[in-house]
Amino acid sequence: MTDPRIDPPFIAGEREMLEAWLDWHRETLAVKCAGLSDEQLRERSAPPSTLSLLGLVRHLADVERAWFRGILMGQDAPPRYKSEERPDDQFEAVATTTAEEAFAAWRSEVANAREVSADLSLDTIGKGLRHGSEVSLRWIMVHMIEEYARHNGHADLLRERIDGVRGD
Repeated sequence: MTDPRIDPPFIAGEREMLEAWLDWHRETLAVKCAGLSDEQLRERSAPPSTLSLLGLVRHLADVERAWFRGILMGQDAPPRYKSEERPDDQFEAVATTTAEEAFAAWRSEVANAREVSADLSLDTIGKGLRHGSEVSLRWIMVHMIEEYARHNGHADLLRERIDGVRGD
């Protein structure tokens, strides 16, 4: 498989650099899942963990939704895959979920994030609060890079466990 990711530039302005790294990490998640069946994407890491590649896609769809719809734009954007009663459903309830559905939701949230943030300054303060505090778009983007980087590490291990494929 050819790698569709575009390496972030070595020299760029802050906005271009943040967007490039976030997009690189987003695409890394897709690369880690590429070519696997729904069943393989549902495979758990190791008991008792419920972590799976499909669960990571669902989780990151909810993370994109929470930060860009909820915090940045102040929209009422409840999670797609979890609730107060079932806070781990994004990972636990994957038995009947398809990759097509999960990736469509994730891609939709990524597209929304790009759209709503495109014309905003990095200094834009979100309309929602994080633990009672205001956050800037810059903070959200850095946090999203961190969130994807951490979970892409999980995805690396999951993918290697499923079929032995390793890589960046």
